[in-house]
Amino acid sequence: MTNDIGKEFMKKTQYKFMDPSAQSKGLLQPPLELDYDTSKQIIYLPKPQDLVIKDISLREAIESRESIRKYSEQLITMEDLSWLLWCAQGVKEVMGTRATLRTVPSAGARHAFETYLLVNNVDGLQQGLYRFISLAHILVPINLDDEIADKITKAALDQSQVKKCGVTLLLVAVVERMKWRYGMRGYRYLHLDAGHVGQNIYLAAENIGCGVCAIAAFEDEELNRILNLDGEEQFVIYLLTVGKKR
Repeated sequence: MTNDIGKEFMKKTQYKFMDPSAQSKGLLQPPLELDYDTSKQIIYLPKPQDLVIKDISLREAIESRESIRKYSEQLITMEDLSWLLWCAQGVKEVMGTRATLRTVPSAGARHAFETYLLVNNVDGLQQGLYRFISLAHILVPINLDDEIADKITKAALDQSQVKKCGVTLLLVAVVERMKWRYGMRGYRYLHLDAGHVGQNIYLAAENIGCGVCAIAAFEDEELNRILNLDGEEQFVIYLLTVGKKR
């Protein structure tokens, strides 16, 4: 592998190298959200409009925000979890089949992420792996095996906070959703968008007495395998651990 792969990526995703996008060719737009198994148990989260969240100033949230890797044993509530997911990928408006307007910015309103959750210490939720269905603001279980937390932690280079926090959020990029409009340059936007989501989670956590640690160090192939992702059209791009502050 060339030592200049990063430079090559930045060069080859410049506009002068771009081929016509699928959108410009009139090809069908990918769906706004991936399908899910409707036969599985659906877990209804508290509705965002009904949440009573501590009101703090934006300045306070920004100045208090820091990466925290050790948490208290206090459980995250379902209200806390609903708030975090709403701030991470909450859908404010659906523009027919064309786009969604959400609580976080995204290039061209593509919102090319699906959010998975490793639940460790959430009041009322069995430990395991879930997926957040943003359009309906619900959860569906993906893997509730006892060893799933250990597997994900190992793939995250044995960073212990992954299984010792209240919940670890795993952002999964759905490449087609972004490439449809932006072609290969869309890979740049996926990483930018992940940063937008991460900062929203950091700030939202301050309202509920939680700390966050963003993680980009993990074994890509192994983590994708655990989540049954192909690693090319869908892959894990970012992890964020969340837990109550000590």
